[in-house]
Amino acid sequence: MVIKSVFSHKFEKYGKVLKGYDVKDLLAKLDEVTDLPADAVIYEPGLAALEALPVAKEFSTNAYGGMPIQVGFCNGNNTKLNCLEWHIGSELNIPSKDCILMLGSLQDVKNGKFDTDLVEAFYVPAGTVVQVYETTLHYAPCNAVRDGEVSKEGFRVIIVLPKDTNTAKPELKEIDAEDKLLWARNKWLIAHPDSSEAKQGAFVGLIGKNIDLSKN
Repeated sequence: MVIKSVFSHKFEKYGKVLKGYDVKDLLAKLDEVTDLPADAVIYEPGLAALEALPVAKEFSTNAYGGMPIQVGFCNGNNTKLNCLEWHIGSELNIPSKDCILMLGSLQDVKNGKFDTDLVEAFYVPAGTVVQVYETTLHYAPCNAVRDGEVSKEGFRVIIVLPKDTNTAKPELKEIDAEDKLLWARNKWLIAHPDSSEAKQGAFVGLIGKNIDLSKN
């Protein structure tokens, strides 16, 4: 798989890099107060220590136009695609270590199915504020790949989303066919059959190989 840069034109349909935000203290706090598992991925929708920093207010006011947000994190070691998800509202990803995002377009989901051959990978340098559009399929970040080798450093990534996203799934009566893809609050998800999420009951909709950057 060719790994592109978030600064390239290829990324423009998926999102954009936001400039002007000082995230130094945010990333220092992330590294200070959160764990980095060696063989797993952990995610927290919101963390008070991160949300208390001044830049969190700037994200709410500027990047989200005054909307309430949550500032959480996704840390760990990962090389596989496993699933793709989307939300109503853009997501900000800000890594303290270089990482890779594997992305697709919501427009290419047909009847809940998506061909993994359409996935594109993008390298995100540490400290970059990446806005991922709501029409962009994404999931957990992956370890950086340098000179064809997967980094063993893992990743720590700030995740900013509209308030209460990825919390408990609401009770709902299925109205639209897409309702069966709802996995959590404001989180629609399609899983690869080989993923642990599929074994937990997530909708299986990824067709093709479960991309693994360690076998690139």
